[in-house]
Amino acid sequence: MKDTSAHITVQFLTETYTTYRPLVFRYISYKLNGCLEAEDLVQDAFLRLLEYRSMLRPETIRSFLYTIVRNIVIDYLRHQYKKQEVLSSLQDEISNSVCDIENTIIARDIRHLELSVVNRLSGRNKVVYYKSHFEEKTVSEIAVELNLSRRTVEGYLLSGRKVIREYIKQCI
Repeated sequence: MKDTSAHITVQFLTETYTTYRPLVFRYISYKLNGCLEAEDLVQDAFLRLLEYRSMLRPETIRSFLYTIVRNIVIDYLRHQYKKQEVLSSLQDEISNSVCDIENTIIARDIRHLELSVVNRLSGRNKVVYYKSHFEEKTVSEIAVELNLSRRTVEGYLLSGRKVIREYIKQCI
């Protein structure tokens, strides 16, 4: 002999599904602007409803189902917003990474260009500019090292910078 309470519950669930499925589908589609996953979310709603089978009553089924559907829609939207946030963050990171790489390459190219022009400078101009920009020495350190006055070193540095600046302007 079959258990009639289980049969009634299955029949009750079948009727509930048949009655409310179109309403739930419309509600989800409306809330999610015709989302392609609406049908999947409808199925999820009824599967969640089955988890509460022992609590279901004909008088409360509609509000119970509405609460489940509303929570599913909220969860879906949260997931979509989080997904969008992660994608946006990744795009920013990639963009920044590309910019950093481009800036590094440009800086390296300008540095090579600068070095090639420095090698064309005459004697002391070349030595002073190289020590200042590539060895990062101060005017005073260069003056002591080359046994020159500070003013003389500043003059060499000024004329070297002028030549380099003019050459790079032409290239850019």
